[in-house]
Amino acid sequence: MWFTALVVAVGLERLAELVVSKRHAAWAFSRGGVEYGRRHYGVMVVLHSALLVGAVAEVWGLDRPFLPVLGWPMLALVLASQALRWWCIRTLGPQWNTRVIVVPGLPLVSRGPYRVLRHPNYVAVVVEGLALPLVHTAWVTAVLFTVLNAALLTVRIQVEDRALQPEPVRA
Repeated sequence: MWFTALVVAVGLERLAELVVSKRHAAWAFSRGGVEYGRRHYGVMVVLHSALLVGAVAEVWGLDRPFLPVLGWPMLALVLASQALRWWCIRTLGPQWNTRVIVVPGLPLVSRGPYRVLRHPNYVAVVVEGLALPLVHTAWVTAVLFTVLNAALLTVRIQVEDRALQPEPVRA
């Protein structure tokens, strides 16, 4: 029961992210923002939703046990990933979005976690995707999400990196 409550809490956190993202998208579009990589966004939504559903279904359906030696450290990682994610959101401010929307002329952010990592939000996603199911030994969900997410992030990071390239100077 506690694990299901944790997954629901993470789901509610994701909904809060979507509210923030929608507000930030409106801000970006009102300033001439351009969206990139729209085709992969739906896949991302489905995969992240499947993580939540899959974790609960595996725990309940396959009667996965809670193993304290695994569960407590994984819970700590889930909480740390949430903290990192919100640090990224606060650092980027209105430039943060779940979609790839770039406002022309704005400089790249190089403070906060972006001082150290180019894509710290994806570190949070990877850690959470592995750790959340493992809080209650849902290892099949953890492995499937990790593999599928790695493929998705390969596409997503390429899209972001291309979108964030500076415009060539035209003479």
